[in-house]
Amino acid sequence: MSEDTDAWHEGDEGLPSPEPEGPGLFGDAPSPPPPPVAEPIAPAVSGAPAPYRVLARKYRPTTFDDLIGQEAMVRTLRNAFALGRVAHAFMLTGVRGVGKTTTARIIARALNCTGPDGQGGPTADPCGVCPNCVAILADRHPDVLEMDAASRTGVDDVREIIEATRFRPMQGRMKVFIIDEVHMLSRNAFNALLKTLEEPPAQVTFIFATTELRKVPVTVLSRCQRFDLRRVPQSALAGLFERIAQKEQVRLSDDALALIARAADGSVRDGLSLLDQAIAQGGGAGSDALIGAEVVADMLGLADRQVVFDLLDAALRGQPDVALSLMDAAHARGADAGLVLGDMLELVHTLSRLRAVPSLEHAADMPEAERVRGQEMAGAFSVPVLMRAWQMLLKGMQELDTAPDRRVAADMVLIRLCYVADLPSPEELVRHLSNAARDGAEPRPDQAG
Repeated sequence: MSEDTDAWHEGDEGLPSPEPEGPGLFGDAPSPPPPPVAEPIAPAVSGAPAPYRVLARKYRPTTFDDLIGQEAMVRTLRNAFALGRVAHAFMLTGVRGVGKTTTARIIARALNCTGPDGQGGPTADPCGVCPNCVAILADRHPDVLEMDAASRTGVDDVREIIEATRFRPMQGRMKVFIIDEVHMLSRNAFNALLKTLEEPPAQVTFIFATTELRKVPVTVLSRCQRFDLRRVPQSALAGLFERIAQKEQVRLSDDALALIARAADGSVRDGLSLLDQAIAQGGGAGSDALIGAEVVADMLGLADRQVVFDLLDAALRGQPDVALSLMDAAHARGADAGLVLGDMLELVHTLSRLRAVPSLEHAADMPEAERVRGQEMAGAFSVPVLMRAWQMLLKGMQELDTAPDRRVAADMVLIRLCYVADLPSPEELVRHLSNAARDGAEPRPDQAG
């Protein structure tokens, strides 16, 4: 074999080929060789840290037992799987972050689980290790299709779903369609779905999730089995956050956990997002520092709970100097004036409930501050005084939204609340006028006889 042939084969194997000699194809000068192409530098995957997963995704429930605060729904679904009476369409409704999409995915796994040996049937306790469970958990199962109705609202989008129902599942036992925020579908899209929703193929299950149930047509609701997911109680949220904090190797005080649970407003996802933020403020996972209520209050823009008690007590006793100084101190620490008034409004509600139902003092979910200081204040102020404070604070919070300076408007609300503290209640005023009229009708002692 000649040297030229050897050089040609070396170029085939990726080695540099010899430069062409002589004129080009059309007799012109030979074209210069192309510049070398720089090879892309592959990232060092081995040493790179794994991307962080927020707590709301890391601790997303994977079984019915992991769901908190939804005992009635879990009991019904378990009985339905045990009796073989699983509906072909579900409507899950509730506020944000209570587990609607999570429940839909658990139902999809329960319908398609085949067990560790591959021979199992539908079960309320999916194994989590079979191919169907693993694929659904990884969001890559071909027969579990999730659609966001907020971005796909038209008839054409629903027509795609209807066409897909005509085919049998590719991998699983059931084909599950999960449509989130279903109330965003147009009227024509709902109408197009009605017939398929009423008599779907035997291998198809629809699961709808919505936060605005009143916007869903009654004709759709009548074809679904409806579950109302409740707000999770604060005590259950605080217990969940404490368990997650222990797994993340961080320490939070009971007051800090109570503040996060109260700010979550019954939403697990909102609470976990706040817990994530509190852990970051406290130094991260593995830190030995105790994250107290002060850190969480500053993060949320709230005033300290005792400050709210002192502020309301000063306002109801007619002490404007004390009330304004407390508001100044809370504002200096970064508390929002509207949130402070909102905390006062919530405290007035708590005191009114304690006044109306004294046995609430011994409730398990009653915080210690409300149990001790709240019971004392509930006994010191009458119901008319609390009702008047409620109306004035409620009106004052509306004024804050239209005032040019929220801080100034909050001061004016406090001053107004302080100066009406000395005014008699309507009941006392009527009693005083009645007594005065009666005394004027009777003869005076010096006129007797």
